[in-house]
Formats: sequence, structure tokens, C-alpha cells
Amino acid sequence: MRALTWQANQSVAVIDVPDPTIIEPTDIIVSITSTAICGSDLHLLDVLGPFMHKGDVLGHEPMGIVLEVGSAVEKLRVGDRVVIPFVIACGHCYMCRRGLTTQCETTQNRDQKAGARLYGYTEIYGRVPGGQAEMLRVPLADFNAIKIDSDLPDQNYLFLSDILPTAWQGVQYANVPEGGTLAVIGLGPVGQFASRIGRYLGHRVIGVDPVPERRAMAERHGIETLDLVPDIRQQLLDRTDGRGPHSVIDAVGMEAHGNPVAAFAQTATGLLPTPVSKKLAKAVSVDRLAALLLAIESVQRGGTVSLSGVYGGVADPLPMLTMFDKGITMRMGQANVHRWVPQLWPLVEDPSDPLGVADLVTHRVSLEQAPDMYELFKKKQDGCIKVVLQP
Repeated sequence: MRALTWQANQSVAVIDVPDPTIIEPTDIIVSITSTAICGSDLHLLDVLGPFMHKGDVLGHEPMGIVLEVGSAVEKLRVGDRVVIPFVIACGHCYMCRRGLTTQCETTQNRDQKAGARLYGYTEIYGRVPGGQAEMLRVPLADFNAIKIDSDLPDQNYLFLSDILPTAWQGVQYANVPEGGTLAVIGLGPVGQFASRIGRYLGHRVIGVDPVPERRAMAERHGIETLDLVPDIRQQLLDRTDGRGPHSVIDAVGMEAHGNPVAAFAQTATGLLPTPVSKKLAKAVSVDRLAALLLAIESVQRGGTVSLSGVYGGVADPLPMLTMFDKGITMRMGQANVHRWVPQLWPLVEDPSDPLGVADLVTHRVSLEQAPDMYELFKKKQDGCIKVVLQP
């Protein structure tokens, strides 16, 4: 089959790889009909490069048609249409029963001191072949492949694989009070949905992003927007009675604009020989913290900062004095997709499209064009906000 693979730092390619096969009786094989590029995929091109291997299949936002089922699969049949959460979990362990599927004790990567296995996302999370491919093996399929019974288009369901639950969790974790204001830093795909979810739940939402096309998309959904300018903190204060937003979501993560020293360190680490770069990444790696620092500085005293953007540093300097003095609450983590899907399912099937799932994709192309789309998405060119690949 054809698949998008990691080749080296800043290099991906669509190549022929072996077809996936049933390994465990609880597996299924899915023929992919739609698969998206996620903002967190871009981290694999440099920051997380030390944990990648040449030929690794990327992607963790897929859906498709069941081609083959293992002998122990009970809920699915060949021909079923399914969407695949990016988290691989068992559904019955202590953590899964608490709704924390990203911490699943059955698929936890204990040798890496990391949480549950993820598709297409480094050796830290199990080095599981991903979904930017013609086919995908889905382990523990009765829990990890969600059957679709309608004939609505893929766009209605595809984002349940990751970014819609990620955004929903981000807003839930933000704990916005009734009548409160939510600021969203970063209006990429997750930031777009977090902003719309905030509005859907009745909050006032202010989105911050330096890209005009992203601000314009958010404005179509009733979001107030601000450019990322030097006095952005003051602008946020001016719009919130001088106190700041009640809650702030950082939807950017480790590669925020700003901090050229950290940016250089991230790039340089990825260029070192693999054993050296791994050791440095696990011991002294740092993130670009501009978005997180803006969130901490801008949030109202006693407010909440919710992190939806991915971070990977282990030596990040945080302004603990400010955080402690302001009495800030912080919540974060990979999205527990399975927990949130039941709440989101009626919304993506609602004909009124309350979360605007039909208004996010800016580029829909073939799988063969994936390398060019990674570059376009990374550089934020041609109004690129969300890319969907169709094998």
C-alpha cells in the first residue's frame, strides 16, 4: 500500500509499504477514505525527530471502511464505516473506566514512562503505524473503531478522531464561569473548534492569531479576534475590564512564535546523531513558551489556563511566582477522545452544523500530495488551515 512516511528531519515521503495484517484476534483492517494532517504532526519534522525512525507511517486522524475483522471482534463487520480515535485504549482498565483513555493501563508505554499508545506518533507512544495511508490496522477494535450508521459525508465525522474532542476537552478544562470570557491563543484547527465550542456553550470568546485568514474564519463563527501584536496582553486586558479573561486556552504548544533561542535549540537537537539527540531531548529539551506565557500573563487572577497544544520539553522555565501569586489553575493533557465522543456525536450530525465542521478544511488533496501539504501547512501559506488527504 501507499503511505506517508517519515524519512529524516524535515523530510517525509509517500512510498510503498507492506499492507497491514491481522495480528491479534481483536484487530480489524480499515481501508482509509479520509485522513487529516494535524498540527501536532508538524512536531515530528523537527522537535520530536529524535524519536522517529526512517519509514515510520504518520497520521492519527483517519476514518474508513472495515476490510477485515479478527476472530474475536464482536461489534464490527466487513463493510462497516468507522472513525478511529487517535488514542489506542482498552476501555475496561482502571484509567479507562475513569474516562482517562490516554492513560490506559493496557496500552501504556511503560518503557518510555508515557501514556497510551497513539497512531503514527514516535517511539515514545509505541511506534504504531499511522493512518496517512491506504490502510490501517486498528487494535482492540471493538473499543477503538467507532461505527457510523448514517450516510453523512466524511467531513461530519473525521474530526471526531482528534481535534474536535481535543477542543472540547480544552474548553471543559478551561472551566469558564457562567457569563465569563474565554481567550483562545492560536486559531489553527484546534483553536478554531475550541472557539466555536466556547460560543456554542454560551461564553464570550476572544481568539488571538497572527494569520489574517485564521482570524477571518473565526470571525465567521462569531468570535472576536485580535492580531498577535506586541501589546496583545494590554489589548486583552482592555477588552475584559482590566482583569483579563476568566479562562485562556493555549492551542499552540511547543512551537509557538517567539523565543529564537529555544527554536534554535529544538532544531539543533534534531540534527544531532540519534542517541545523542534522544538523550538531550529527554534531559534538557525546552519548548517555545510564548503562547503559554501569554496565557499565564493574560488570564484573570484566580482564573484557569487550559493547554491543548502539545508540549514536549522537560526543562521548561515557568514563571512560578506569577502563577502562584495569581492563584492560577492549570489543566492539560492529550485528549481522552472516547470520553467526549458521545457528547459531540449529536452535534456533528445536527443539520444546522453548530460547530461548523463543514467550515474548516481549506485543502482536500490526494495522499500523494501529502509532502507538499506538510510544507504548506507548516509555513501557513495559501490560507492553509486544515488539510484532508484522500488515499
